[in-house]
Amino acid sequence: MDRITNKQLDYLVNRINELTGSPLATYTKDSKGQYKANPGNYHINGAYGGIKLVQMSNKEGGICNISTNGFGTKRQLYDFCHAFLLGIETTK
Repeated sequence: MDRITNKQLDYLVNRINELTGSPLATYTKDSKGQYKANPGNYHINGAYGGIKLVQMSNKEGGICNISTNGFGTKRQLYDFCHAFLLGIETTK
């Protein structure tokens, strides 16, 4: 079994953002040089040696868990993202 890379995961998450019409960037810099959260953006969150898919839920940077199985491995997230993409594509 091939190793899952961050590049592969980033591609899948960017594809999810594109298909859902969500912002590609998690944060953007305003004219004052301060970073502002982009609600709706899907991105990878990591802790405890694992990762999961989350979505930015408000302008203050709050997130909503999308992959609800907690922090998992890259392989688990890769499989989840593929299933999530398939669900998005079949509903369009």
